[in-house]
Amino acid sequence: MLVWFVVLYLAVTVGIGLYASTRVHSAKDFASAGGSMPLPVVTAMVFATWFGSEAVLGIPSTFLQEGFSGIVEDPFGSFGCLMIVGALLAKRLYRMNLLTIGDFFRKRYGTAVEGIISVVIILSYLGWIAAQMTALGVVFNVLSEGAITTTQGTLLGAVIVLFYTLCGGMLSVAFTDFLQMSVIVGGLIYLVYLVSGMAGGFDVVVAKAASENKLTFIHDTSPKGIVAFIGAAVTMMLGSIPQQDVYQRVMSAKNEDVAMKGSILGGAMYLTFCMLPIFLISAASLIDPKMVSEQLGIDPQMVLPRLILDKTPLFAQIMFFGALLSAIMSTASGTLMAPSVTFVENILKHFVPKMSDRQFIKAMRLSIVVAAVSTTAFALLSDASIYEMVGNAYKVTLVAAVVPLFAGLFWKRATTQGALLAMLLGAGSWIALEIGYTDAAFWPPQLAGLLMSALGMLIGTLAPQLVAHRSGRHGEAVAQTQAV
Repeated sequence: MLVWFVVLYLAVTVGIGLYASTRVHSAKDFASAGGSMPLPVVTAMVFATWFGSEAVLGIPSTFLQEGFSGIVEDPFGSFGCLMIVGALLAKRLYRMNLLTIGDFFRKRYGTAVEGIISVVIILSYLGWIAAQMTALGVVFNVLSEGAITTTQGTLLGAVIVLFYTLCGGMLSVAFTDFLQMSVIVGGLIYLVYLVSGMAGGFDVVVAKAASENKLTFIHDTSPKGIVAFIGAAVTMMLGSIPQQDVYQRVMSAKNEDVAMKGSILGGAMYLTFCMLPIFLISAASLIDPKMVSEQLGIDPQMVLPRLILDKTPLFAQIMFFGALLSAIMSTASGTLMAPSVTFVENILKHFVPKMSDRQFIKAMRLSIVVAAVSTTAFALLSDASIYEMVGNAYKVTLVAAVVPLFAGLFWKRATTQGALLAMLLGAGSWIALEIGYTDAAFWPPQLAGLLMSALGMLIGTLAPQLVAHRSGRHGEAVAQTQAV
């Protein structure tokens, strides 16, 4: 019965994608939903895209082992990202009326910076999309009680997400995200109500987590511990900002106020509803401590699915797996679009500058297929956890793209030379430190890379200007001497 409900849900999702395809009339419709979405839909898109497999499986399992100190990157860093985007960036970016975030870098710094950062952005999506494909494999494996292997489930999930994303592009994402947000919200609220009663009450669950010191953000207050905390916090708080999926949601809004409010409301919803799976997994250790202990030694990500399947009625199982599939598919579809649009607009277009609107859409669809195949292969080959895949995805944009973006928006003197040196020093120092990184190291590689990137922007921008200024003053002195 549970499997049939899941099949029905997937069929409805695909049907919505097919309907959305009838509304696609231009490349802008396909890439950014035509820039016509109202506040409820933009909020749903922001929330549903960010609330993925890591929110239901990765974050709770990490919290179970490490508490809040282990999940600083996500959801707290992600929440900070969306607040910054809404408060500082959404209106500025919306007014530029660009198709991609890569277009901003071209307009501000030129085609060389645009090309390099676009490649960086595309590569950063590898881990995030792969995490969603991995989670789909896990879900189908659990639902079929092993009849479908995790590998087969990953491939099946990839085909389903690819199909409806190809049909309607961002319009498919917008329509399905609203449905999927409703399923996530309704399902998790019901499960918290049900499981809370099974565990002895909300206060009992929270008290147990507090007694185990899991509600503390920083356990190590030494300089090294504080630096490590900052490094974890900025990874997704800042590294997620120069991303096409964030920009697409800004540009899908019907006006700049909706873009701003949608980012903020979506971020607030994301943090709030990330707390619900954390509560559920905390309750699991009270309801079935033996199962939790066993799964911690096998696969912590399976604690919640096992709790729901073993201890709750059919309706609760339907709500949980409906919410889980909604979370995964909404994120997977939205993030499949982002690198594909970036590739066509900011890389391919330079080689084929006179593409028609129809050719542009066709190229985006082909790049979506390539993105799906590449990330699915990465998911099958990687042994990283879902949480690790998502966290690692944003380190590359943190060290290479954050400083050029903020400098370009808020510092008029920022130059192309500064942006190039920022990328070189940021990425170079990060890679060097990652290769030799050990737990004894003081600086997290990604934080060191961010600081070196800022230094590169300052040196690359100010040094040539200082030299030019001094040369100008020297020339004036020579001219005055000659005149005398």
